[in-house]
Amino acid sequence: MIESAIYGLTIGAILYFVSIGLSITFGTMRIINFAHGMVYALGVYFFITFLPRVGGNFVISALLAIAAAIPVGYAIERFVIRRLYGESLDYAIIATYALLLIGTDAIKWIWGTVPQQVTEPIGISFRFFGGGFPLYRVVISLSALVLFLGLNLFFRKTVIGRIVIAALDDSEGVQCLGLDVNKYFSIVFVLGSCLAVLGGILYAPISAADPYMGHDILLIAFAVVIVGGMGNLTGTFISALALGLVIAITGRYWSEAADTMVFAVMAIVLIYKSYKA
Repeated sequence: MIESAIYGLTIGAILYFVSIGLSITFGTMRIINFAHGMVYALGVYFFITFLPRVGGNFVISALLAIAAAIPVGYAIERFVIRRLYGESLDYAIIATYALLLIGTDAIKWIWGTVPQQVTEPIGISFRFFGGGFPLYRVVISLSALVLFLGLNLFFRKTVIGRIVIAALDDSEGVQCLGLDVNKYFSIVFVLGSCLAVLGGILYAPISAADPYMGHDILLIAFAVVIVGGMGNLTGTFISALALGLVIAITGRYWSEAADTMVFAVMAIVLIYKSYKA
């Protein structure tokens, strides 16, 4: 059971890296961004490409991949997302899902369809209660906590963060103050894209990279955001860890239903919220 809990926290940490960008994007821009999955997958393949060219240095390759993903995220926000502000959610879903499909085909064309493995960078395990636990997974879990605390400081102590938090509550009111919210939305959008790429890179040694990995993680990430609350930073963190534990514990006893249980929990939360309303 302890092994399942450690694995669940690891999966929850990865989900948090991916879903926090979705949560902020919807909370501020009211955009459902399926292209998030494309950036996630593309960043991992950038990482795999850079890794042998930097002598297998995990950190340097990760930094290069994140840097390469920044213009991709900015281009998506500047030329696609920004044109959809204030429009129906249907347009955003169609446009960003098209980007996801285009990105998937581009990955298959450039890197092929064969799944690619990444070696775990630490390769050290420790014994606890008679079980062996990879140190790498503990590091991932702790990194999510550090990210959560860091984002809280960012959104509460910086000018950009305060503007975004205000926009989460009243985007139109912030615009009435004469602030160019689009500039700040671009910064936060790119930040969310970078975090998604980092999550994918950290997950790559645990699960092989394949062209459809963005599709697989995206649906679960949306479930995290829905359970945690759109634009709710703390709720997204708690939801990600909780659903990660749900996946791990369910997978231990009934592996076929691990992902399905996430959506069952989401349905229960939605029913509860509608009942309270």
